[in-house]
Amino acid sequence: MHSRVLCVVASLLAACAGGAGSHNTVPTSPDAVVANGSVQRVVDGDTIIAAIDGQHESVRLIGIDTPETVKPDRVTGGTEAPECFGSEASSYTSAALPEGTAIRIERDVEARDDYDRLLGYVYRASDGLFVNLAIVRDGYASVLTFPPNVTHAQQFVEAAREAEAAGRGLWSACR
Repeated sequence: MHSRVLCVVASLLAACAGGAGSHNTVPTSPDAVVANGSVQRVVDGDTIIAAIDGQHESVRLIGIDTPETVKPDRVTGGTEAPECFGSEASSYTSAALPEGTAIRIERDVEARDDYDRLLGYVYRASDGLFVNLAIVRDGYASVLTFPPNVTHAQQFVEAAREAEAAGRGLWSACR
């Protein structure tokens, strides 16, 4: 029996170690997930740069919209001030996903947006935190659904309603 258990464990470890790229990690806690990338930097509240299979990819978090931190001014060609709670949303995402954080990116129906950014649901590998959902739940984003990428749309709507009702984050600051 003992050797059968060891064989199963060895098989699971081998399965977790192979496949999706050089950033795979074996989960170390019950909620951890297998990583397929790592954070290089946070661009703003809903966009990160990730290393995936040796490539740097701009990743747009699906289903959410955080206030902009740098908004192009179409009249003057410069930039406008950040939108209400934009800096806070960027700081929140930076705290949740510091540089080097192992992540799991899962796609929905469409792989890329009009700006060629990879569209993804992002999970922090160490504890399985669903980052897209956490950003909405904690009041740093509103819901932005673009069908056919709707796998978690209802979760996001419910989290946004709860955050708004509780006056969390932008819901108290940006009425």
